Amino acid sequence: MKRANVSAVCKSLNRTRQSYYKALKRQKNLALDSESLLKIVQPIRQLMPRLGGRKLHFMIHESLAENAIKIGRDRFFDWLRDHDLLISPKRMHVYTTQSNHRFWVHDNLTQQITLDKPNQLWVSDITYLRTIKGFCYLALITDAYSRKIVGYDVSNSLELEGCLRALRDAIQTASDLGQLVHHSDRGIQYCSHQYTDLLQKNGIRISMAAKGNCYENALAERVNGILKNEFNLDFTFKTKERLLKTVHESIYIYNQHRPHWALNLKTPQQCHAA
Repeated sequence: MKRANVSAVCKSLNRTRQSYYKALKRQKNLALDSESLLKIVQPIRQLMPRLGGRKLHFMIHESLAENAIKIGRDRFFDWLRDHDLLISPKRMHVYTTQSNHRFWVHDNLTQQITLDKPNQLWVSDITYLRTIKGFCYLALITDAYSRKIVGYDVSNSLELEGCLRALRDAIQTASDLGQLVHHSDRGIQYCSHQYTDLLQKNGIRISMAAKGNCYENALAERVNGILKNEFNLDFTFKTKERLLKTVHESIYIYNQHRPHWALNLKTPQQCHAA
């Protein structure tokens, strides 16, 4: 079969020979770099299997320079797509807030706070996790300034004890609670006498979102979403033991390794320690 003339092909496609050879060279260079790029990306994907492409590109920029790989963000996204490494978001929700109860509901104090250091505002929430035998529930407490998860607990039900264990965990690791506000939804767990008594005993002021307004506890909801969407905690686990191991590993990696745009691409631990 007679090979097509490059000039004729370029003319039919309304392209110059220069642009054709430039594109060909770019494809060859990308093919040569692809194996090296995989070696750089795969360890991060193993730690954070569903980390977004922009954060991933930021995290590898030093390794790209060390390996003399030149690839911009748009081209990097094309490479991720070609290697089936782009992440599609998952959206699922189970309602975990029971706000019809007899306990006192506190006002929202978050608008009164200007965050400039850790331990000024903690946000709390509960999210569900699945095993083949049913639901477990993850209670989380996150520092609003650093985005660090400072306390957590996994329990078999929505009863109060899981939230109390997460709160005790957070209090034990905090160095200064003098200016701290604890913010949550109006769930019965957070309004209960045992929970509010523990807060007040430690000098922590209490703040709650308006009923039915998820935006007033948006940061807590966001952290829940990150753990599920990026760390595969939306998976159905075979055993609770495997679920617990994955939760511990995911929260450690989230705190120590995952960069946040809101933190100028620092990790929660870096921001919390600073």
